Amino acid sequence: MLAYRHAFHAGNHADVLKHVVLVQLMRHMALKDKGYRIVDTHAGAGQYALDSPQALKKGEYLQGIARLWAIDGAVPQCVADYLQQVRRLNPDGRLQLYPGSPLLACQLLRPQDQLRLFELHPAEYPALQALLGDLKGIELRQTDGFAALKSQLPPPTRRALVLIDPSYEGHADYGRVLDAVGDGLRRFAQGVVMVWYPVVTKPGAAALVQGLKALAPQGWLHARLNLQQPDALGFGLAGSGVVIINPPHTLHAQLHTALPWLARVLAQHAGASHRLELREA
Repeated sequence: MLAYRHAFHAGNHADVLKHVVLVQLMRHMALKDKGYRIVDTHAGAGQYALDSPQALKKGEYLQGIARLWAIDGAVPQCVADYLQQVRRLNPDGRLQLYPGSPLLACQLLRPQDQLRLFELHPAEYPALQALLGDLKGIELRQTDGFAALKSQLPPPTRRALVLIDPSYEGHADYGRVLDAVGDGLRRFAQGVVMVWYPVVTKPGAAALVQGLKALAPQGWLHARLNLQQPDALGFGLAGSGVVIINPPHTLHAQLHTALPWLARVLAQHAGASHRLELREA
């Protein structure tokens, strides 16, 4: 949906979960010298000012990255790794900027790797282009990321990480995610695919996770945080989750430690919870 602007939500608890996992997936891909291609189908602007009117309107980052930023003590290793990447944008120690997935990926990209970014929004794309458009190894296109994914798989190196995280403001996104993942796996069954989803009361939301699991005979990992209560009508972002198809073998152990810690630190009500599931081939 072209009405969606991530600046209103940057750094919230959903971003924390998504980006903690993304950093670890990239760390795993970098364990081999051979290059790989990372594809971000819904890239956004790439970087967000947390003192902007959009970010301050609801202040969602205050219940996300800001809570982690204020901790003076030990944190799980994968959370510390993620925080280190955010600190690269805020070297003076003040939390002012938040990296979107494209910038996090860029920070971890090696010379032999490729980053492919797709963004359709007429305001988000120019910001993304200004931020990353001139860097080597990165290609950007202002187009529908679902459709563009077809041209990216399989990559020449036969190694790929795909991130799919649309806004889900339109009900059609749920079906389009399943179609894109299914087509992508038919083209390149060995690719690592990460799908982010919101925990909301919308048609298609409940079926998405089961549909993704059914598309992954070689194995999947599902991680979810439920952190806040919906409003009186049952609406609102109660939490979020990620499904990783062909997950690295190290990820489950990392999240087994990190998820309960995140659920405790980011909880906005007494019933906050976490869920972690793994299906191996």
